[in-house]
Parts: sequence; structure tokens; C-alpha cells
Amino acid sequence: MALSSDRDVADDSRGVPDTHPGADATAVGAWLAERLDDPAWRHSTLRPIGAGRSNLTYRVDSPAGAVVLRRPPVGDVAATAHDMGREQRVISALAETTVPVPRVLATSAGGPPVDAPCFVMELVDGVVPLGELPHGWATTEDDRRRVSHALVDVLVALHGIDPDAVGLSDFGRPEGFLARQVRRWVTQWEKARETGIPVSEETLTELTRLADALGAAVPTTQRHTIVHGDYRIDNCLFDADDPGVIRAVLDWELSTLGDPLADLGLLLVYWRDADEHPAWRAAHYIPSPTQLPGFLGRTELVKAYAAGSGLDLAPLPWYVAFGAFKLAVVLAGILARVRAGMVPESMAAGLEGSVDPLVALGHHVLAEGLA
Repeated sequence: MALSSDRDVADDSRGVPDTHPGADATAVGAWLAERLDDPAWRHSTLRPIGAGRSNLTYRVDSPAGAVVLRRPPVGDVAATAHDMGREQRVISALAETTVPVPRVLATSAGGPPVDAPCFVMELVDGVVPLGELPHGWATTEDDRRRVSHALVDVLVALHGIDPDAVGLSDFGRPEGFLARQVRRWVTQWEKARETGIPVSEETLTELTRLADALGAAVPTTQRHTIVHGDYRIDNCLFDADDPGVIRAVLDWELSTLGDPLADLGLLLVYWRDADEHPAWRAAHYIPSPTQLPGFLGRTELVKAYAAGSGLDLAPLPWYVAFGAFKLAVVLAGILARVRAGMVPESMAAGLEGSVDPLVALGHHVLAEGLA
């Protein structure tokens, strides 16, 4: 998905009501006109960006320019997982660091313009790699190696920032982070089941067994850092001309203070190798291009992170297993909300049957390591 910062809109689109499930262009335009002190924002149009499985994102175009609006999902969701205030706060805090983030332009704690907390940020030019790379982008193996190293370098940079130095000393409770995370996602799993996701006794048994194994072997955190919470290739926006440059890291809704290896573990769950064990291959339900020639393999990715961070990665299998558990619960929650009629059926596209393979991957990694 490529995002453009073109600042012009066609004359025939100006002033036309533009309504989406989570936002109305007339209301958004009026709010922006006041907040950004430019009446041209009243002539705004909206276009959804992304699949809308998490916080909702809209591109807002007007004669005054173009920006991006973020708001929580529509329907009954966990407020702590979709906290707009936290997301805009961490982006603002990182604005002057080496971690690239969009600039926050306006915020709302609720009410106008979308009857929910939201914020508006600058629109950054670039490429978001999804299942297939955009035509003509990162076409060589060297380009893809540079994409891989950029991902690692930015993650290392994030984990190297002193939270106190950027005003985030109270952004989370790092002590006991991992144990709380296991409990939190067990609770989220129970809520998904209550919402109506049908599960077999085997699924319930294996997921419970995985949660118990994780809870019984929580590793000792080596360093407390800012944690993104969902760091992956398609949550980064790359330079359209230079694939080795990340222009912005996106989707900070799960960010907090905690154990940095939780970010690396989940990144490895999303990552695809060209030649991998069937347990890994079966668990891929989120599109990724990283199996293409040139991308680092998981082992190389781990070595690059270890070299940059200086952390001991011996306990990494636990973090990968936890990442698989967490992603299984996240996807189960999406499926449950779809079945309950809370969100459109399109949000479940490609996710049916995803829970069991991810749970199986968690067990495999705990038993066999990262092979």
C-alpha cells in the first residue's frame, strides 16, 4: 500500500458528504477547520486506509492539504487496546528521536469529530509492504536485505531510547510486564470465547496448556524499554525511492514500557522464511513478503538484533511462543467480534482457522527452539 501526500483534490469532490462507519467527512472537515485554523478543511473527503481490523485509519483530503485521522474501532472493544491518548502521546514523545514517526497535528479526547477519542497526524509519503511488494519497489536482493536491516535498526533504536528522557517514565509499569501480559491475553481469550467464537475442546486444551507453560517459565527481563507491541514490516512506511529507509513507524496502539524482546518475538512470528519448518508455515495468516530472495532469514534477523542491542537472546524461544499465543488471541478476538455482528465480515477475511496453527507454533518453539 502506497500513501501519497498529493495536496490537491478534484473540484467535483469538494463539499460532497462522505460517510464511513467510523467518521463523517463533514464533521471531520468542520473540526479540522477549527483546529488547524483554515476554512478550506471544511471541503474534506475521507478514504479508509488499511484493513480496519484494529484502530481505524482514514486519509483526509481537502484544498488545504491531506492528513491522516486515527480512531478506535467501532463496536465493543477493549479500551486499553485502542487508547488514542496513549498512541498520540508516544508518537509525540518520539518526534525528536531517531525513531521515525508522523507528526501529531490535532487531538480529541471524545465528542467531535467522531464521537470517540481520535487524533490527526501528518501524511507521510512512502510504501507499506504487504503480502506482495509494490511493483518496481525493492526489486533486487540487495534492496530487500536493506529493508530487513532497516527494520532491525529502527527496532534497536526504539529499544535504546531512555523513556525518562522523552517524558515517558510513567507510560507503563515495566516491573512484572511479562507475567501481566500472559494474564492479560488469557483474559482476552476468555472474552473472545464469551463473545461467541466456536472452539473445539482440543483448541481450548492446547491454548490453555500453552498459557500455563508460558506463565510457568517467564524469563527475567534484561532491560526495560519502550515497546511498540505490534512491530512488523507492514506497520512501517518505507521510502518510495530508497527501500533501506523507514520514513515512519505506524500503529502504536499497544505501546507501553516493558521487555524489548517481546517486540522481537512477535516480529519473528510474522516473519516468513523461504525454507521453514511446517509448524511455521502453517501459522502464517498475516500476509508478508519476507520469504522473497534477499530478505534476511529469522536466524540472520536475530543475529543483527543481538549485535545492535547487546541483549542475550538465549531465552528468545519463550518470547516467540508468547508472540504466537498473543497473535492467536488477537485473531480469535477479531473472529469473535465478526460472529457477534459487531464489525463487518470482511474483517475476518483469511483468518478462519488461524488459532490452532498459532498455538501449535507456540508449543513447537518452546519444545524445539527457533528451528
